[in-house]
Amino acid sequence: MTGVVTSRKLDGDNGFAARAFLRSEGLTATQVRQRPVIGICNSWSELNPCNTPLRDLSEAVKRGVIEAGGLPLEFPTISLSEAFVHPTTMMLRNLMAMDVEEMITSSPIDGVVLLNGCDKTVAAQMMGALSANKPALLLGSGYRPVGNWEGQAVTIDDSWRLGDDHRAGTISDAAWEELEGCLNPGPGVCNVLGTAVTLAMIAEALGFALPGSALEPANSAERVALAEETGRQAVTTATENRRPREAVTRQALLDAWRLVCAVGGSTNAIIHLAALAGRAGVEIGWQEFREVGRSTPTLARVKPSGPFDLSDLHAEGGVPALVRELTDQWGVDRPTAGGATWAATIESTPVSASRALASRADPVDPSGAISLLRGSLAPDGAVIKKSAGSSELLTHIGPAVVFNGLADFRARVHDPDLAVTAESVLVLRNVGPVGGLGMPEVTLSIPDKLYREGVRDMARITDGRMSGTSRGTIVLHVAPEAAVGGPLGLVEDGDLIELDVEGGRLELLVDDTELARRAGVGQRPFTPPAAPVRGYRRLYAMHVTQANRGCDFDFLRAELAPGTAPAAINVRHIQEVK
Repeated sequence: MTGVVTSRKLDGDNGFAARAFLRSEGLTATQVRQRPVIGICNSWSELNPCNTPLRDLSEAVKRGVIEAGGLPLEFPTISLSEAFVHPTTMMLRNLMAMDVEEMITSSPIDGVVLLNGCDKTVAAQMMGALSANKPALLLGSGYRPVGNWEGQAVTIDDSWRLGDDHRAGTISDAAWEELEGCLNPGPGVCNVLGTAVTLAMIAEALGFALPGSALEPANSAERVALAEETGRQAVTTATENRRPREAVTRQALLDAWRLVCAVGGSTNAIIHLAALAGRAGVEIGWQEFREVGRSTPTLARVKPSGPFDLSDLHAEGGVPALVRELTDQWGVDRPTAGGATWAATIESTPVSASRALASRADPVDPSGAISLLRGSLAPDGAVIKKSAGSSELLTHIGPAVVFNGLADFRARVHDPDLAVTAESVLVLRNVGPVGGLGMPEVTLSIPDKLYREGVRDMARITDGRMSGTSRGTIVLHVAPEAAVGGPLGLVEDGDLIELDVEGGRLELLVDDTELARRAGVGQRPFTPPAAPVRGYRRLYAMHVTQANRGCDFDFLRAELAPGTAPAAINVRHIQEVK
């Protein structure tokens, strides 16, 4: 087959061994000589309900590969479910990315189809495939059906509000238990614009996934057909030797961030985009990301930032329709995963009525749904989804109420004696990449006594992350984190904090002399955590970068030449265990 990538591992005696072993699986002499060989990297797992549809989708991908003349060979990787893995899947994302990279690199395959679902599995597979740099396409499991509880439709984002109501006593224990069985009526990823769907849309923007693939629902005939088409296209992609690093350019990465800001996607996306930029050897600074967000209109009215469902956005054209509205800001000459340019793709996308998707002429907001912040409290940046917050809190000054880690937060936030008002700024630290460990998703609940008084939002700040399905005026990913010496570790109860989203500022209104005193030896109000003593967790603590660098390992970034020592090791900033 002209242009097919050849693999030395199938030549000579090695080729004989590979073919002989494949024959033991029941493949024929003709099949084991079929090219290209397409690996199917499958993160299916019963410990990951978001990914359970992948077993059937894999069979459909195989049919497409075979139809196009290739040989499909499926292999597993580890699988990460945010609901099951503790302390967080973010800590294991890099491990999965390494698993994916090594399997792709070391296996005798000419290309790969990446099957994923839950958000970190999407990011990890893209990161690993980008580093391996063999022809690669991606397909997600699709989103789960909408639930029904007490006669009302419920999506995963409703669980946060209903949880507060249950804790406040307005939902009985019996009703809460009933909700447990109604919230997720089928497998698939979160059925709102959470991190999983946001990353699936990013995969389209970066040329990893076929246009329109992100918003096909799980277990649908349309997604099965899409899987077959992905298999067929994988053969073409391998035959033409189209590699991820050719597609994941600066323009593509900025386009992907523009898409996130336009649709009101998950704040977690910027961490994964920063990691992908590092894997691609592309340096994108805070200011570039910020300017993209400021110049991008918010166009989507989709949960959790609007009233409409993913199915509504899908019916209105999904990613291609969004790109059509952003044509003058998008690299329309870039190729999609299907081979056609974005210009040709959006030209063939039908125009439908605007409900879930606003027009460029009449946007939801003239600037993007997500804003980047910087200031004395976040020298290396922070992020906020302003579309999920309260307009009256986007400019706010209030006194800090400080919590040192999740255990402290859970123990005190609902204490009726907690000194807190609606004007307070809740500060949760020690939940960053190093302090977390692994930067867990946090739920910064409103204190019960305020919730019962009718307070439904307040300013909150953390060096951790939150679920893409969450709402609230919450500043996230503060960098550098407290555990590596960031200013968040100097904040004390009562300190005034200024949030100015429009101005892009996050300031700690404390005199520099006082901060210098607190930062002195033995004076810091916050004690960093000890380093893990062994295994992957120690490797993670020593080499994970901060949120603004993607929380990837410093030695996996593309610009790090072989034999070059990492520029910074986090363990220098935390207490060694002797």
